[in-house]
Amino acid sequence: MAGNTFGKLLKLTTFGESHGTAIGGIIEGCPAGITLDFDKIALEMARRKPGQSKIVSQRKESDTVQFLSGIFEGKTTGTPIGFIIPNENYKTEDYSHLKDSFRPSHADYVYEKKYGIHDYRGGGRSSARETACRVVGGAIAKQIIPGIKINAFVSSVGNIFIDKPYQDLDFSLIESNLVRCPDSETAAKMEQLITQVKKDGDTIGGTITCVIQNVPIGLGEPVFDKLHAELGKAMLSINAVKGFEFGSGFCGATMTGSQHNDLYNEDGTTKTNLSGGIQGGISNGMDIYFRVAFKPVATLLQKQDVLTNQGAIVELQGKGRHDPCVVPRAVPIVEAMAALVIADYFLFDKITKI
Repeated sequence: MAGNTFGKLLKLTTFGESHGTAIGGIIEGCPAGITLDFDKIALEMARRKPGQSKIVSQRKESDTVQFLSGIFEGKTTGTPIGFIIPNENYKTEDYSHLKDSFRPSHADYVYEKKYGIHDYRGGGRSSARETACRVVGGAIAKQIIPGIKINAFVSSVGNIFIDKPYQDLDFSLIESNLVRCPDSETAAKMEQLITQVKKDGDTIGGTITCVIQNVPIGLGEPVFDKLHAELGKAMLSINAVKGFEFGSGFCGATMTGSQHNDLYNEDGTTKTNLSGGIQGGISNGMDIYFRVAFKPVATLLQKQDVLTNQGAIVELQGKGRHDPCVVPRAVPIVEAMAALVIADYFLFDKITKI
């Protein structure tokens, strides 16, 4: 299976399945001599792990990271950083009813057709459990670029949206509620909706907005390696993501050039930032901001028609422990992937200026 490595200079390779002994990864290209804050890594893992609240999957995992290499006396050595995260609370029996069936809008069917193997145990390699490894990589990437701030938050659940621009939000409030929305009134409505959807045995989608601040001018490469292109690839590689837009996004397509152009100030900053901090694929020093759309989780605790491996359509009810809405737990994943992209370009920029 290809496609398990992300990045060019700073590379993250992940391995493992949802119901295997462990998941894990290898980080290559991390500079030597970085003193790692392991408490920060543990905090990022706690933000993503299941079982953290009543509105997410109740699978109980400590998600404790065991580092195997590349670190000596708390500092990176410049060699590959290997790590594993043991799977402690998988219940394969919850998925035995799917042994001969394919869930709608899930990866089950295409994986079986491509590889000839149907790993029904929680989705196997296609499970969002894999994203825990990305959070480890992102937590280390953040420590490569300590002056750059990355904040993601839930900006919508279903048809409930924050009606304020990100500049008017207090990012310190992101962790103040179960939904990870920095507007308390909107967060309460979102939580109520997720709770009702869960009660109905259904799922619902949402969006996450990410803001990257203090980015130096010059990150990104022309033509095929544009900064926003790599951010888009990073976000679209996350499970359940269906859309990515940065800056003015699709709204920009409805505007005229005179409305959309970001006019300069004398110091090189711009009066507006519809470009989203990126011009010509290269960061311009303004805030980078983008929005990521997540679909409803495919596995429902309702009866649905499913396809069997014998080509029959049968009615089946989902079981197991699943998120009714993925976005609250996806916030640190979005931040992690953004950090990996920015750190990769940051390291490349340092090399090209030597």
